[in-house]
Amino acid sequence: MEQFDEIFDQLGGILEYVVRIFTTTLFHIGETPFSLSSIITFILSVALLVFLTGKFNKFLVNRILARYDLDIGIRQSIGTIIRYFVLVLGLIVIIQASGINLSTLTVLAGALGLGIGFGLQNVADNFISGLIILFERPIKVGDRIEVGEVNGDVVKISARATTVLTNDNISIIVPNSEFISSRVINWSHNDRRVRFRFPVGVSYKEDPDKVRRVLLEVLYANEGVLKEPPPDVWFDDFGDSYLSFNLMVWTSMYVQRPKNLKSQLYYEVFRKFREHNIEIPFPQRDLHIKSGVISVKNHSNSALE
Repeated sequence: MEQFDEIFDQLGGILEYVVRIFTTTLFHIGETPFSLSSIITFILSVALLVFLTGKFNKFLVNRILARYDLDIGIRQSIGTIIRYFVLVLGLIVIIQASGINLSTLTVLAGALGLGIGFGLQNVADNFISGLIILFERPIKVGDRIEVGEVNGDVVKISARATTVLTNDNISIIVPNSEFISSRVINWSHNDRRVRFRFPVGVSYKEDPDKVRRVLLEVLYANEGVLKEPPPDVWFDDFGDSYLSFNLMVWTSMYVQRPKNLKSQLYYEVFRKFREHNIEIPFPQRDLHIKSGVISVKNHSNSALE
């Protein structure tokens, strides 16, 4: 029994030592003392707040707002704004529950503002730009955009940056400030329908009306080409050695993959031209010899550019 008493006394001493470590005041903020336990509680509370708001954001976007006739971009914007609002309120509650008087943080806020002014300008710029994007919505999740040399679909808009997914399945992280300060092409800002122009050339000996009929057959047969607005074939130009036409096609299926649609149409155009004996001209060169000087003149008349 005495041995057990000694063990319990030792365990009690160790426990008392551990409690003392966690409850010893390390520093003060204003009049509020902070110990290791209060710091751990504060960190865990903030982490739990971030985790729960993230889960709530997904539930709001994918379950609640999905019941209404709203596209994914609008739902994501609403969810992100609400999450930021809840995060701010939650942080205020956690700070006050920790016993910190918010008025004592004015000096810290001033120092933080000075730091932002000198060293965190880009971070602050991107954060404010992110808020502008969420409220003004020049771009939204699901849009097909071009900014600088980046071309792809917007898959995520966060506080600092926007994630763009290219056709090669590569995610590019673009700072939000680029969408505010640079020229942005949004292919689907107002409507998912986009019109593309694909050039086609034929020989001068061909009948333009016949060429137009054949090309329209190709366009109406492709499921990726919208029938309303209807596709059309424009007689564009008289080339050096070929007649130039433009395939005017509307699509909502291939907004992200215009080259895919172009390839499909060109395969079928080539097949139809052979079927109807419509000639696709070849590149030609004229050779001129004057006083021993040879000059070559190129005629680029590729039918399917």
